[in-house]
Amino acid sequence: MTNQGTDLITPGTFLAWPTTDDDGDEAWAPPESDPIPRLGVVLVNYKGSSDTLECLESLLRSDIPLRVAVVDNASGDNSEQVIREWADGKTLYATPEGPLAALTTPPLDKPVQIEVIDGDEALAHAPGDRTLTLIRSASNLGFAGGNNLGIRYLLKDPNIEAVWLLNNDTVVEPAAARALLSTIRSDPSHGMIGTVIRYYHAPEKLQALGGMTFNAFTGANAGIHGNKPFKSPWDPRAAARQAACVLGASLTVTRRFVETVGLMSEAYFLYFEEMDWARRNADRFSIGFARGSVIYHKHGGSIGSSAKKGGRSAQSEYWLLRARLLFYRKYHPVLLPVIWLQGAAQTARRVLRRQPESVKAMTKALLFRPL
Repeated sequence: MTNQGTDLITPGTFLAWPTTDDDGDEAWAPPESDPIPRLGVVLVNYKGSSDTLECLESLLRSDIPLRVAVVDNASGDNSEQVIREWADGKTLYATPEGPLAALTTPPLDKPVQIEVIDGDEALAHAPGDRTLTLIRSASNLGFAGGNNLGIRYLLKDPNIEAVWLLNNDTVVEPAAARALLSTIRSDPSHGMIGTVIRYYHAPEKLQALGGMTFNAFTGANAGIHGNKPFKSPWDPRAAARQAACVLGASLTVTRRFVETVGLMSEAYFLYFEEMDWARRNADRFSIGFARGSVIYHKHGGSIGSSAKKGGRSAQSEYWLLRARLLFYRKYHPVLLPVIWLQGAAQTARRVLRRQPESVKAMTKALLFRPL
């Protein structure tokens, strides 16, 4: 079957719930009304409180109850204060202009009940009855470590069936969480589930349908159906089959998956964590695709991982090259020299571009030295 996509959203107009697919087979349907949160959500914040607030303004409008944990990765700025004052209603939320304003208009009623705890407390105690918890990490744990802290906290609630790892620089449609939960319940074999990811600043274009493809010989990965118009035809079943992993910007894992495969590897700090997780899965669980779950991603704002030529920050260059080398050392050691030489060639190009900070950072990655 194929999907023709919907128009850009307007106030009050979101993705409809299909009851059958184009082949006439029964499709997913929304779960029955349930007042108990069954889906947990983790947002990792690092000096990105404005993005986090916009994400929360959209996420807390979901049409099923959620349990949300925001992990502040030792931002060292005023992130905690900004989030608390937003929740208390002391700071008015201003909806950004643009086609996605409908997802956060009007601002949520305040106060939003929030619990603020330290990382050690999150590991020691089960969640309370608050929808939103702000977890203060004592150090920057990276993408994997921050998400793992949130996962461990949320899964202490026995009612949580799955945890949605969502980048803080995203906004979501109201039906996105419900579609995820429906997809999870439709097939017990699913362990990792992806969503439709559209670009925030170009919502007519797709970043990915759920996951990414991966070429081990070149190290290249690409979002499935990436950069194609959302309204172009696409096959959700093919998207799930093609996925080497689920894109980390919107990645849901079931409780059974975490209990069987384990948490995300913290060896990478940034990048390739989802690829490693999928490889460790070793086909014990299938990759699912929630075709009715739509999010919009700003793409790399917090770490400077721009897709534009020469647009990556030196920090992003370091972590990406380091992660790729670690992944190949673990899973494709025979190809590691090839990937290392590719990294050396990329570093040389930064010399020609007169990017000394990137050259310095990437050289450290090639030598497996700390940043």
